[in-house]
Amino acid sequence: MSLGMLIKNMSFKVGQTLTVLGVPKPDAGNFQVNIGPSEDTIALHINPRFNAHGDTNTVVCNSFEGGNWCQEQREDYFPFSQGEEFKMVIEFTPSEFVVTLPNDSTIRFPNRIGAEKYSFLSFDGDARIRSIEIK
Repeated sequence: MSLGMLIKNMSFKVGQTLTVLGVPKPDAGNFQVNIGPSEDTIALHINPRFNAHGDTNTVVCNSFEGGNWCQEQREDYFPFSQGEEFKMVIEFTPSEFVVTLPNDSTIRFPNRIGAEKYSFLSFDGDARIRSIEIK
């Protein structure tokens, strides 16, 4: 898995919220946000795809365990625009991640790994991350 910006040894715990501000490149194909215990195990993979992997204007969520991708979850709405700033808010509950997208729609994705704290965060693809905040 190629990784752009990595944050290791952070503390993202149940009850906290992660806010990500970024801008997809004007010609963006896709970008991704990954949260997990390590590079090899991803509890939440969010992949907005403008035009990548055979998808157009689709948000794909998944998890990665034991060297394999698990069951994908695809969303019907796509509130991202190339070249326009986005804000994504990820709330971490004991059972799931609640992701609020730029148009205030939400994605609910199960915490399949079941941990109460994750220490790894990565961003990759065609977006520039302007800020992240954990509260």
